[in-house]
Amino acid sequence: MTIEPIIEVRNVHKSFKTVQAVRGINLRINPGQFVAILGPNGAGKTTLVEMIEGIQQPDTGDIFIMGKTWSGNENYLRNIIGLSLQETHFIDKLNVWETLRLFASFFGIGKVRCKEVLQLIALEEKREAWVVNLSGGQRQRLALGIALLNKPKILLLDEPTTGLDPNARREIWAILLRLKEEWKTSLILTTHYMEEAEQLCDYIVIVDHGKILKQGSISDLLGEIQHLPVKPVETRKTTLDDLFTSLTGRHLDD
Repeated sequence: MTIEPIIEVRNVHKSFKTVQAVRGINLRINPGQFVAILGPNGAGKTTLVEMIEGIQQPDTGDIFIMGKTWSGNENYLRNIIGLSLQETHFIDKLNVWETLRLFASFFGIGKVRCKEVLQLIALEEKREAWVVNLSGGQRQRLALGIALLNKPKILLLDEPTTGLDPNARREIWAILLRLKEEWKTSLILTTHYMEEAEQLCDYIVIVDHGKILKQGSISDLLGEIQHLPVKPVETRKTTLDDLFTSLTGRHLDD
């Protein structure tokens, strides 16, 4: 039986003046799938994700989310999508609980759901703390909690753990893995951390110069590296960074 994709990108192009940011990308994401979009700075991954989010519009091509385009379906799609950016600015002198309640009000969501999210992101002890006094990891957990208030079917995260220490990063991972297991949420993740992609995602998309270079499961992609011209040292485990270097001649964080 054919699985209907929750997101489908069909031959999408996007340019900004003389820069071709996205050049003919095709992509299918299935329900419950965790997908990492990897690429160096300027590869086109942020533009691609912004078009999926509805922030940017393709010059040509189509994007379908649960079979619908953004045109004429904005309210429906915004209610099934959750977003968390690399850096989210909150009102400093609101506390954690007030911040959750503020964003919940945009969806007509009550206190019960806010309490559930507060527990999920493990910030019960910081309920009355001003946002300005939260650590970087706590702020990112709050941002993730806000993205989850509406129980989204699709979660889009743009480098959610950049700048966090290893412990804070793993706290975010634990929340996301719970979503994958219990809620069957679909995730699109952009990240420069290869360990993060390997820990969280079951499908990898490598992008550079506005095109998809490779896509597939981690095991399939790493299995291909033996056929590429650049190989890791024999005594070291093959990594996604090895694969990207072989394909492009540069590292993912360049």
